[in-house]
Amino acid sequence: MSLSINLLSAFALFAFVSSITPGPNNTMLLASGVNFGFRRTIPHAVGISVGFMVMVMAVGFGLGEVFKAFPMTYEVLRYVGAAYLLYLAYKIATSGPLATEMAASRQPMGFWGAAAFQWVNPKAWVMAVGAITTYTPSQGYIFNVITIAVVFALINMPAVCVWAGFGSALRNVLQNPRWLMVFNLLMAALLVLSLYPLFFAA
Repeated sequence: MSLSINLLSAFALFAFVSSITPGPNNTMLLASGVNFGFRRTIPHAVGISVGFMVMVMAVGFGLGEVFKAFPMTYEVLRYVGAAYLLYLAYKIATSGPLATEMAASRQPMGFWGAAAFQWVNPKAWVMAVGAITTYTPSQGYIFNVITIAVVFALINMPAVCVWAGFGSALRNVLQNPRWLMVFNLLMAALLVLSLYPLFFAA
């Protein structure tokens, strides 16, 4: 079976729903939009899309087989990812007020950091494996993997930007340091909760 229009349409829906629903990436983009504004969050959003595209290609071209052959590699990656997510949650929770000089000097996550983060993001792994195993026909496999990865990135980019834009729109509401602190603590808690399927999914 080739990558037909019907299959590609079904995949596009999967990519959109997977990209726009809550997860570590979107939680961090929402928090970044609030704390740094939309423009300064753009490199973060682009890094997510490009990093995820590379991940999908890597899974399609055999990385999944490496994990099957050496399951300990995946276990190590899982725990490294969990530790890094907890670190990011701490950084979000301790973000300062928007108007202080210290806040102005803080830097949002950049392109390379966001791209690298996909490799320790549990939701990204589920999305990448699902895209390859469910929507990538074996006929013309290499072309199909590349197509799936590129289409996913093109759909992912505007979807994740919605979260950054929503966060930026909340900046005026959250000028009050107390409300900003509550928001950041909530975002940090959601990021920690996103680890639940990593450890408790069957």
